[in-house]
Amino acid sequence: MKAYNKVMEFFWLSLSIVTLVTVLYMLIMDGWDKNSIYLIFPGISFMMYFARRFMRKRMEKHQKWLEENAQKNAHTNK
Repeated sequence: MKAYNKVMEFFWLSLSIVTLVTVLYMLIMDGWDKNSIYLIFPGISFMMYFARRFMRKRMEKHQKWLEENAQKNAHTNK
């Protein structure tokens, strides 16, 4: 599961960068009026990246807590 989470984080970050570069290129070439709405796509992608990152860190912290509690319970049950 850790590998999957890292891959999805990388996917959203790369998608964010690619869409941002593309939209900036479109803004420069065609102007703000026609293409400003497309800025929503890199925005959503960046939000997905940060949401995945937050959830991964939260999951890792919870896993560590579970392991520590399992060790404490193992020692107290003996």
